[in-house]
Order: sequence, then structure tokens, then C-alpha cells
Amino acid sequence: MTADLAILFSMAVPLVGFFGVWLFDKQPNLREAATLGAGAITLILTLIVFHAVGAGARPEVELFDVVSGLPIAFRAEPLGAMFATLGAGLWIVNSIYSIGYMRGHHEKHQTRFYMCFTVAIASAIGVAYSANLFTLFVFYEVLTLSTFPLVTHKGDEAARNGGRIYLGILMGTSIGLLLPAVVWTFAIAGTADFTPGGILAGKVDAAGPVLPFLLGLYAFGIGKAALMPIHPWLPNAMVAPTPVSAFLHAVAVVKAGVFSVLKIVVYIFGIDLLAISGAAGGFVWIAAVSILLASAIAMNKDNLKARLAYSTVSQLSYVTLGAMLATSMGVMGGALQIAMHALGKMTLFMCAGAIYVGAHKSLVSEMRGLGRVMPFTFGAFFIGAMSIVGLPPLGGSWPKFLLMLGAADAGQLAILGVLILSSLMNVAYLLSIPVMAFYMSPDERTDDGRVLGLDDRAPAGETRLGVKWGALKEAPLLTVAPPIATALGALLLFFFANALYDFLLPITEGGR
Repeated sequence: MTADLAILFSMAVPLVGFFGVWLFDKQPNLREAATLGAGAITLILTLIVFHAVGAGARPEVELFDVVSGLPIAFRAEPLGAMFATLGAGLWIVNSIYSIGYMRGHHEKHQTRFYMCFTVAIASAIGVAYSANLFTLFVFYEVLTLSTFPLVTHKGDEAARNGGRIYLGILMGTSIGLLLPAVVWTFAIAGTADFTPGGILAGKVDAAGPVLPFLLGLYAFGIGKAALMPIHPWLPNAMVAPTPVSAFLHAVAVVKAGVFSVLKIVVYIFGIDLLAISGAAGGFVWIAAVSILLASAIAMNKDNLKARLAYSTVSQLSYVTLGAMLATSMGVMGGALQIAMHALGKMTLFMCAGAIYVGAHKSLVSEMRGLGRVMPFTFGAFFIGAMSIVGLPPLGGSWPKFLLMLGAADAGQLAILGVLILSSLMNVAYLLSIPVMAFYMSPDERTDDGRVLGLDDRAPAGETRLGVKWGALKEAPLLTVAPPIATALGALLLFFFANALYDFLLPITEGGR
């Protein structure tokens, strides 16, 4: 199969999976086999495209013109090929995890759940391969609509409120800010195609107010990037089941957001134009404030998923920061962060779900001693947290190193301090969790706040929390194996980062 056809089929196969899931509604094993089969084929197709792009090809296909000069068209380049392959691969992992979680937690409406996933991954791949702003916008909107039922899956009042905030912010920013930015760009440049080096150079005054204003429309219009203050949808989406949270934070929605920001900076504005104009300088500091403020909020969250949600807000801003630094090293740091954060954060969210299924705990303050009976889950959590912090030998260390180089190249030395401080904050709110789990004794508070010790009114060999020494109480295998796999992936990416760096390097051609 040619890479051109593989682009189309990689979006079509998940939709075929949609009908397979629907057809086997009453046969869970076949229903989930349809999901996994579609995932495996999609991954193979994205790998075909990935290999072609790595060999220097730029496969493309145009479907039809919506209006003259604005076709629905796809073109694979290194950044998009990486994102599509990453999304397809992690969809399989997430699907395996979903089977264990949804069955273990006896969730309702599982068929609808899997059907929405297929549309969402097809939309994310459409975003990845979009050849122009119009195509990106269309698939960006479909991604929002297809994930809305996932956010509101539980159907209770909290889910409905979270869904309203989710849909309201993402649709409001995309229609109110992103769409005008796309139209304005087309009016200025006469094209909306993603072009190496950008399309705005020579079309807009580098010293005028248009460039920073247009950049602001994109930065805040792409609400999925969760740049503060356009971020509340993300923590409110945590009402969804954990597989959805992992999918939102690691695979599709937020990654589609920061991917779009990075792609627009590189292929619409161009690194050189932003560097010369200084238009992105203010957005560097907006991203920096988002990094630190979200980390500070995360440190004060006792709910584990809420802590991880604000951690995601912070970590996403690393990608935006890299783009706005307008240097080759900054862009490369942001691009690598998309991949490294995906594996690390997906690991953490899947571990959170495994803890909930296996121990029915959702608060950080309840994690004391759980590592002794759930060592595989908390071991994976520890590795994922190390990667997010940016400690070697985990993949997450490379993006922070490159971002520091990018900040130095841009003369933004204060940003070095922001990156160092944020890493220390990551240590405080992430690594403290496995430390509590492995090294602290379980306890329980009475109604008057008094802490009960291990042997206080507890049966011999057992705490009041039901933790039995020497006995494992891990969650079901299908909820434990996937985070172990992604944790190992975060470790392997440390050693294969150079290959990924070389693959992505063409996106900085012509940049500083």
C-alpha cells in the first residue's frame, strides 16, 4: 500500500471499527476484538506513513474543495507523522486498559464508550495529517464533539456540568477565536496551506500589531492546549472514567491542541518571522506563568486525578513555551515533549484508575502504604512520575534539556529558572505519591480527626484500611499491564530519543 492511501485508510479504519463495535453490542468479547483489530490495523497504516516520511517523502492526498483555495486535504510531515503514530499506538494500549477498567468497574454503556473512541482517534489522525488550516479546523471540531459523550459518560449531574464546561469552552474558543484567525490568515496570505518556513513572511508587517494579535487568536483559540486562563475545561473533564482521562490527557485532545499550536507556529508564522518580530515574547511568559501556577495548584489537590489534571495544564505549556521561544531548540523541545509527556502522563492516569479499581482509593492522602500491596502499579507510577519530572534515564528529561537550550538561544535566561523551579515542583506533587505509598505506614482518621496507627483496633497482621502485609492486592491484570508497558516505553524513549530527534529535525528547516 502506498503512503498516500495509508493516510486515508488510517482515518477510515477506525470508522469501520465504529460499526464493528456497534454490530457486536451484545457480544462484549467480539465488540472489544473489533476495537483492538481496528487499532492494530490503524497503527500499521500510520507506521507506513511514518516510514515514508522518515525516508524523505511527503505523502499527500486532496479530497475536494469546500471553497476555492480551501480543500479538505492531507499531507504527512514529520510532526504529524509522529503524532498520528503515537495516537494510534496508545489507542491500542488505552483500549486494552479500558477493557479491564470498564469491566472491573462494571461501567454502563460500554458500547457507546468504544464507539466514541473510534471517532475520536480518527479525528485526531485527521488533525495530525491536515495539509491546511481549514482541514485542521474541521477535524479539531469533530474531535471535540466526539469526546463530549466520553466526558459525560457517567450521566450524573457532575458529568453533565463537566460536559457543559468542556463543550462550552472548547467550542466557544474555536468558533470565537480560532475560526476568525483562520479566515484572517487566508485573507492575508491568500492560502491556508501548511508550508515550511511559514506563509506570513512578507505578507504582514513584522513590527506592526497584527502579528502578535493574530498569534494570540491562535494561542487562546486552540483551547485544547489549555493555556491559562483557557484551561478550566480540562480539570472539569475529570468526571469522566479514567480511560477517558488517559485518552484526553495523553493521546488525543490535549495533544491535538499543543500539536496544532506548534504546527501553526512552524508552518504558518515561521520561526524566523516570530524571532525577528518579537511577537511571541509575551506568550513565552504566559506559558511560563501557566507552568508555575498550574503546578502550584496541583500541589494543593488531594484528589489524585485533579492533581494529575493540573499537572497536565502545566506540562502542556512546555510545548507552547517551546513554540513561542521561536528557536530551533525550543521547537524541538516542544515536539519531543508531545511524545514524552504522552507516555508519562498516560502511565500516571492508568495507574490512578488501577488504584481506584483495586483499592477504591482516589485521594492522595489515602495512598499511604498502598505501594506495599500494589507494587507493580506504584512502581509504574514512580517511573511515569520520574519522566514527567524530567529525570534521566527517562524520556521526559530530553524535552526539558532542549527547552533550556532554546531559552538560552533566545536570550530568555529567566525561563531557565522557570524550568528548574517547575521541575522541583513536579518532584513535590508527583514523587511524593510513590514515596507515601512505599515508605509510609497506612493510617486512618477517626471522625474527630485522630490518626489511628497500624495496630490501633486492627486485627493481627492487618491495618484498619485492610492492607495485609505480604499479600498483593493488585487491580485486574488488564488495568496493571498497560501502565507497566507505557512506563517501559518512557524508559526506552530515553535511549531512542536521538532517532526521534533526527526524524523531527526537518520541521526546523530555515529556522534559527
